[in-house]
Amino acid sequence: MIILQRNFYERSPSVVARDLLGKILVRVVDGQTVSGIITETEAYGADNDRASHAHRGKTNRNAPMFEQVGHSYVYMSYGIHFCINIVAHTANEKAGAVLIRALQPLDGIDFMRFKRNFIKDKLLTDGPGKLSQALLIDLSLNKHDVTQEGTLYILERTDESKIVATPRVGISQEKELAWRFVIAV
Repeated sequence: MIILQRNFYERSPSVVARDLLGKILVRVVDGQTVSGIITETEAYGADNDRASHAHRGKTNRNAPMFEQVGHSYVYMSYGIHFCINIVAHTANEKAGAVLIRALQPLDGIDFMRFKRNFIKDKLLTDGPGKLSQALLIDLSLNKHDVTQEGTLYILERTDESKIVATPRVGISQEKELAWRFVIAV
């Protein structure tokens, strides 16, 4: 399989969010490959998107959203869990990213079970904090280049699944935008 290249992310976050569905997020930990099929994403823009971390301008926390596409933006949510985003925006947009909200586990399921305290398999990676815990994603992976093989990258995969666009969840601003994408089951 082929690693998604930088030009894949040089598009609007809402387009990239939809196109990431069905791709494979790969995490390599101490030589072990842990991966999953991306089944849910959310797009976040910049000035025009009040729900985005980039809406009020660049800060130390959200700086990756303003930088080169194809890098990760990892942050801690509610002081409890980490969330993984991939920076995506056009040359005309000053910032943007795609939150990876859920995965279908593929490789390293025993590793995921251990990291998630042996919770039911269907609950291993069905939320952004859960998938980060299962794949051992933390702030050490912030600003990581996902277009190169290494400890975190995304593989191309063709998927003919039905994709559904819905309003984003867990936010108070711009809730009406249908920028959450899910593979319908």
